[in-house]
Amino acid sequence: MDCSESLPLPSSRSRGSFSQILRYGTWLLLLGALVALYGPTVQRLATGLWQTDQNAHGPVVLVVALLFLAFKLRALLIAPAGLQLSGQASGLFAVLLGLALLVVGRSQTVYVLEVGSLVPLLVGLTAYTLGWQLVRRLWFSFFFFLFMVPLPGSITDAITQPMKIAVSYGVEHLLYACGYPIARSGVVLSIGPYQLLVADACAGLNSLFTLEALGLLYMNVVRHSSAIRNLVLAICIIPISFFANMVRVLVLSLVTYHWGDAAGQGFLHEFSGMVLFLSALLAVIGVDSLIRWCVVPRRKEASHGAV
Repeated sequence: MDCSESLPLPSSRSRGSFSQILRYGTWLLLLGALVALYGPTVQRLATGLWQTDQNAHGPVVLVVALLFLAFKLRALLIAPAGLQLSGQASGLFAVLLGLALLVVGRSQTVYVLEVGSLVPLLVGLTAYTLGWQLVRRLWFSFFFFLFMVPLPGSITDAITQPMKIAVSYGVEHLLYACGYPIARSGVVLSIGPYQLLVADACAGLNSLFTLEALGLLYMNVVRHSSAIRNLVLAICIIPISFFANMVRVLVLSLVTYHWGDAAGQGFLHEFSGMVLFLSALLAVIGVDSLIRWCVVPRRKEASHGAV
């Protein structure tokens, strides 16, 4: 009589649970490695460039990009029908490229390379662990991170200076037409006994990057089928941002003229920027609704004509 007992083999459910735990454990390790790599970068940005007017949109874009990537990745992993989940060795090239950019950028204090290295690194890790097919589905999530990359000062100055002149020029002529005693010298507005300098924050570059990023995110979420509609909406964000900042300078000029310099440079200065940014974002949604109102009836007429 054989007294030995056979051990039960692990069921397919237990093997599936183990592989799932192993997968999530791998992602947690990768997440910890990314935090360790880019933690010092985020800390230096938070105490440096992100406190300037030109790059104040950086933390907003970073938080939104991380949340959007996590949401899209979780949705695709929960329902991975048709996804190629095998690792791709070609993703290692993108990982090595990202690490090389990170080393060069951090050692030479070049934020364009240091912050920009996050994109190829995320793409390479995703491709190596989950395959290029999933990378193609998440392309916008990776592209969105580019909006947080700080531009060199020479580029921002070249873009900001014409925008400041255009904003101050528009405010000067509009207030002069309304009968206000206003004059302009470059980007300095003289209204009554007060002088206002149109700074970089009022030029619109910061809000332009933020609005363009959030506008593209809005288009990706609503998923318009019309490429023309998406292109028109993306282009309209530029004049919307410009006019929003022009209205901001206009309001601050009127507040300073009627209530003094303390009122114009106090709480209303910061509050006006927040309100006008939200107004510009609502204007983007309003323009999208207007485009839809113009496009949908034409499609209906075309469909009826075809019948």
